[in-house]
Amino acid sequence: MLDAAREAAQMAQGKTRADLDTDRPLNLSLVRLLEIVGEAASRVPVGERARYSGIPWVEIVGLRNRLIHGYDNVDFDILWEIVTQDLPPLIAELEKIFSSTP
Repeated sequence: MLDAAREAAQMAQGKTRADLDTDRPLNLSLVRLLEIVGEAASRVPVGERARYSGIPWVEIVGLRNRLIHGYDNVDFDILWEIVTQDLPPLIAELEKIFSSTP
């Protein structure tokens, strides 16, 4: 989760929302990386999800499902908002988790 989230955030640096409409490789990459974040989240055991309740597990997995099954109708405004606004706090939370686990 953390690696894919970091990569997506890094790819968006220096880009604008309009770039999603004109840069097909960026568009495809961000969608795929968010799918990976969601797939990884779906594999986290329920007990671990409960332990880290600050992470919106259901929403992350739901996004993955929406991207996989609704690939032909992705709202790039929402995608951009997720990448630029939601990923940084998720990355920070995941980094805290990994830095505190032995």
